Amino acid sequence: MFVTELRFECFADTTIETVEKAINAFLEALRANGQILGREFAVAFNDGEFRVRLLLPEKTSLANRHSSPWVKVTLAGLTAAKLLAPREKFIGQDINSEASNTDTPSWQLLYTSYVHMCSPLRNGDNLLPIPLYQLPATFNGDHKRIIKWQTEWQACDELQMAAATKAEFAALDEITRTDSDLFRRGWDLRGRIEYLTNIPTYYYLYRVGGESLQAELSRPCPRCGAEDWKLDEPLLDMFHFRCEPCRIVSNLSWDHQ
Repeated sequence: MFVTELRFECFADTTIETVEKAINAFLEALRANGQILGREFAVAFNDGEFRVRLLLPEKTSLANRHSSPWVKVTLAGLTAAKLLAPREKFIGQDINSEASNTDTPSWQLLYTSYVHMCSPLRNGDNLLPIPLYQLPATFNGDHKRIIKWQTEWQACDELQMAAATKAEFAALDEITRTDSDLFRRGWDLRGRIEYLTNIPTYYYLYRVGGESLQAELSRPCPRCGAEDWKLDEPLLDMFHFRCEPCRIVSNLSWDHQ
């Protein structure tokens, strides 16, 4: 992934409040389309310019060809706020993040965790993140629903990893059970992505707990009850189970690895 800086200059009299709303709307539209990563963006004002540093999946993530209808509307909103089109200054490669996928996957999956800022759609052949703007829009012209699902999944993951409050158990249910609201929304998104890309797309179901290693090895698919979903060899050294009809992959319980 890569770091870039956007600079916004005023071409006429305006107000800080007007500029703030226009820039933040533009950044939110880019985020909803997967063109920038992260949740919070510090916009600085100095020497007559507004500047913000952003993390991009690819060097070309901000190219106009990737822009959603919402991005184009908010870009016009910058002009209405008396701002010139943003100038981009490439900073360099981010050494603390993964490279984005460049190969066509034979299969893909929805997979994230609270430590990941990248796209939650991964190439099943190498687990590299696939920039969302490379897909056809999933709903309403962009990928906001996928980003929202990812944010909720990460929040639940952070709660259960902290293991400090009763909220841990409710959060764990959301990411481990097939009857949870989070699973239902994510699994539906998975189906939408598979339909749009015509690439088999799976949902990662987190697994922890279990009575014993033997019981874990013989557990059935939690959605359909199939008993033959245990793989002979784990995929990507991580996924020990895969149910083809349910489009679910899962790990051997972390308690028994």
